[in-house]
Amino acid sequence: MPTSFSAEAEPGAPVWPESGWWRGFGSAELDALLDEARARSLDLGAAAARVLQAEARARIAGAPLLPFVDADASVARSGPVDGAGDHATRLGLSVAASYEVDFWGRNAADLASARASLAASRYDRETVALTVTAAVASTYFQVLSLRDRLAIARLNLANAERVLALVESRVRGGAASPLDLARQRSVVVSQRSALPPLAQQEHEARMVLAFLLGRVPQGFQVTADSLAGLSAPRVAPGLPAALLARRPDIRRAEADLAAASADVAAARAAFFPTVRISAALASDAGTLGGLFQGANAAYAVGAALLQTIFDGGARRGAEDLTLARRLELVHAYQASVIAAFVDVETALVDVRARGEQESLNAEEVAQALIAFELAEIRYRAGAEDLLAVLDAQRTLYQAQDQLGQVRFDRFQAMVALFRALGGGWRDTETAAATGD
Repeated sequence: MPTSFSAEAEPGAPVWPESGWWRGFGSAELDALLDEARARSLDLGAAAARVLQAEARARIAGAPLLPFVDADASVARSGPVDGAGDHATRLGLSVAASYEVDFWGRNAADLASARASLAASRYDRETVALTVTAAVASTYFQVLSLRDRLAIARLNLANAERVLALVESRVRGGAASPLDLARQRSVVVSQRSALPPLAQQEHEARMVLAFLLGRVPQGFQVTADSLAGLSAPRVAPGLPAALLARRPDIRRAEADLAAASADVAAARAAFFPTVRISAALASDAGTLGGLFQGANAAYAVGAALLQTIFDGGARRGAEDLTLARRLELVHAYQASVIAAFVDVETALVDVRARGEQESLNAEEVAQALIAFELAEIRYRAGAEDLLAVLDAQRTLYQAQDQLGQVRFDRFQAMVALFRALGGGWRDTETAAATGD
């Protein structure tokens, strides 16, 4: 177990996310969408139904540890078919109980396995909740990012149309060539052609967001139109060992392993004989009152020992199967732990790198804007040819569009980091046991 994460977190950032980590982005609309998703998500509903199934299986697995009691009441009428002779009515009442003595712990192991599977289902539900939360936040940011890029594309189109008008004026005055006019018209068409794909992507992202919320897509809208007004929450990881109790997917893998270990114990107990104790009380009489007279009642008490002598290797095969299954889950648990460490390390580096890249891109946009404005002024004055303006336009548009994408990538990286750190989830049972 590593003592710390190698990637450095932002200094002064809070250690471990809060349960409502998304509120740090400062978007009331996002808060409302996530509240709705956690209440209406179809994936979460299915996960909750799986928990109910696991609870029922646990109750079924615990039943053999208790006695089984059966009651039987009967009535019979007998006599000649032709109606001659005597007819008789007999009433019967019996109660029987049986109990399997769990000497070798097979039934207890089955119950332990079912309870561990129930815990795994609950952890799986929390994993689904974290996945849905992260997916809604990421998709919401994607919608806003695409709207930012659309706004940038429209702004650049307006700039290109303004330059086109200037070129047309200079062509009419004989100060510019038809080649300049054709070049600028090509730029305008290129800028216009960039709008439909971005609009299509924005629409698709909204449809995905509606699906994540459990809504039909028709009429679904997002009010916000830019990432610019959102905050950038900070978070830092604690000790790597603590991550094992803060990620529900790791706890799910651990619970699966516990269930497999209980299955091994149950498979081994199957090699020993089964001991069953039974008792029965029955009464048979011709009248209802006679059923409760001791002379008409009888009892039976017994014990049985059952041992399989030859089963063709079925029990040995069952034990080998459970051992192999446990070995598989040991490796799966180790893989989930290492994958969690990788997620955190990758997200930490990604958040820092995206932040630095955004700052550099913002400076690049500022300088590209200055260059474009100067090129346009010099072109108006006749001190520069159109090629300089075209090059400045292209550089400005590329820098602005890249800045929009990098800003979205930074928000995505922050969501990934919060998810990698468990999204503020805590195992309440573990926390209560450790006093944490």
